[in-house]
Amino acid sequence: MFKVIQEIPSAHATIKGSEAYESIQGNVYLYEVYGGTVLMGEIYGIPPELERESGGFYGFHIHEGGSCTGSSQDEFADAKSHYNPEGVPHPRHAGDLPPLMSHNGIAWMEVYTGRFYPEEVIGRTIIIHGMPDDFRSQPSGNSGEKIACGEIMEWEG
Repeated sequence: MFKVIQEIPSAHATIKGSEAYESIQGNVYLYEVYGGTVLMGEIYGIPPELERESGGFYGFHIHEGGSCTGSSQDEFADAKSHYNPEGVPHPRHAGDLPPLMSHNGIAWMEVYTGRFYPEEVIGRTIIIHGMPDDFRSQPSGNSGEKIACGEIMEWEG
């Protein structure tokens, strides 16, 4: 069992969908635990057609950029690529996380990672991709377009 260092999150991100998937919204909370981070995410508003197309699985990653802004070609281009301070191949990037899985437009997950602490990713972004990560393709798992984004901020409870 993990020892929670504090009972409130160290950081959080408010998730908002892209213009094409504006119904997607939710929150991700990051808790410091001994040896790493527990992320807890609650996402809702995933459209049925997207869920059918992806099989209900979506790439879920910490990205190195600090902003959920971009261009008309990529609304979240400023989120940049996967958080990878060690410069290792995918899927060993620090920001590589298990896939997000949805049912009836709702996804909830809790996952532990020893690859970073919350304070190391404050100021970065969390991205949800439209397709599942294949955990093989370089550089980022062939998980498709960025469909939702959240900027990771320090918890101000």
